[in-house]
Amino acid sequence: MIRRGASTVRIQWDPERDLRLQPLPYRTIQLGIGPDAVTQYIGQWIRKITDLIDLAHAVYRRVQHGELKEAEAMLPKERPYESVMLLR
Repeated sequence: MIRRGASTVRIQWDPERDLRLQPLPYRTIQLGIGPDAVTQYIGQWIRKITDLIDLAHAVYRRVQHGELKEAEAMLPKERPYESVMLLR
């Protein structure tokens, strides 16, 4: 068992939300990296950065106009991450 604060990576479960910010019946994992991991993250792990600001603004406009199906269709496809490791 890893002692809290001893790891350079932190994991927490967050509620997932829909386009109207209502809670969904499942949670997602949010990863936080500490200072020691930042150097590796920046220097070794990042392969590509994509600017999605324009897409986010377009989705927001659709939601504001009540066009939820259209807004949902614009979102990047997500799929569950299958892991063989169990966190304890």
